[in-house]
Amino acid sequence: MKKHLWTGFIETVKKEVVPALGCTEPVSVALAASIATTHLNNKPTRIDAFVSPNLMKNGMGVGVPGTGMVGLPIAAAVGALAGESEAGLEVLKNITPDDVALAKQMLDKQQVTVGVAPVSNILYAKVTVSDGQDEASVIIADGHTNVVSVDVNGKTLFIADPKPATAEAQPKNIFSEATARDIYDFALNVPVEDIKFIVQSVELNDALSKEGLTGKYGLKIGVTFQRNVERGLLSGGLLTDVLCRTSAASDARMDGAMKPAMSNSGSGNQGIAATMPVVVVAEHIKADADTTARALMLSHLMAIYIKSYQNKLSALCGATTASMGAVAAMTWLLGGKFDQISAAICSMIGDITGIICDGAKTSCAMKVSSSASAAVKAALMALDGIRVTGNEGIVADDVDTSIRNMSALANGAMTQTDVQILDIMVHK
Repeated sequence: MKKHLWTGFIETVKKEVVPALGCTEPVSVALAASIATTHLNNKPTRIDAFVSPNLMKNGMGVGVPGTGMVGLPIAAAVGALAGESEAGLEVLKNITPDDVALAKQMLDKQQVTVGVAPVSNILYAKVTVSDGQDEASVIIADGHTNVVSVDVNGKTLFIADPKPATAEAQPKNIFSEATARDIYDFALNVPVEDIKFIVQSVELNDALSKEGLTGKYGLKIGVTFQRNVERGLLSGGLLTDVLCRTSAASDARMDGAMKPAMSNSGSGNQGIAATMPVVVVAEHIKADADTTARALMLSHLMAIYIKSYQNKLSALCGATTASMGAVAAMTWLLGGKFDQISAAICSMIGDITGIICDGAKTSCAMKVSSSASAAVKAALMALDGIRVTGNEGIVADDVDTSIRNMSALANGAMTQTDVQILDIMVHK
């Protein structure tokens, strides 16, 4: 076992699994606007945002918490007027109806603009705010909270250090010498006290699930499953519970519920997809607290590992890869070992690779439920010794090569898919 990687694994999970209120792309714009406004003496009367194509795609149609509205303009406005600049991805946690009313007034007066920036960054937002006397600009790039520059009245107050020029100075990629097997060994053998923090993902995402089951949010996917069990059109049981509770959390999140999600790899939906199916299976088999913590760590770290081979935002739906983390944990909870976990991930790659990301919106809950369903199916197949073999499609014999093949598709040919998706969306 590569125990020398364990500390880095824990640090990576603590960095990538964090609370986030609202879809992280519009929240990133709200955060930039909030930070910029701290450099004005008065409330802004003008807000101009320029974002990368991928961020535009993910911000156009998603609910912004506490506003009852969708899109980047309201996110920028309410972030500037009432955001908490020190709160990171929870920047909007304390906004009030009065704040939202003022933000809507700015939109009505056409004081807020949002455009696409001609940048190569996958994730980029530049927000400029002005109160008529002073002007401040903040750029966030390459990470949802990663501020790279702050300018006030044409003077640069802060600029991030450029990336180290030498290979020796480059920050070490914890996964450069890790495999899926190493993540499995870690999750099962690390002292459980070191990973107990991961159970907070249950507290946050299960609360979102319960909120979604009130039936007030989005496409009501979770409630639809629940209602049809009561009607007798669906039977209850493990699969239905996984679909119901997982999609309900996404229903609430994507329609602007004022409850944070525990995110994974910069995405609340990915955090939900990596958490809720595991929780349902753990409850189903009556797993104890330590076993549940190990399962959650296996799921979240495997999801991060798989995602690490891909761009932060792409044309490939992130809920699919996060659910591959979940299938690892579900298979283990149901009695599988590493061979069965590998088989289950490979089967999912053979099943749901290619589900496109056409922006963040309420219908993401459908993709979350589809991915969760695929995870249950792949886990049960693997436990019976059945898998998509290395002779089929992009799937290889071993799990790590299969993951890299899927990621090559996401980072390669699907970049053109992304361009086409955005073109369709902006011309509707």
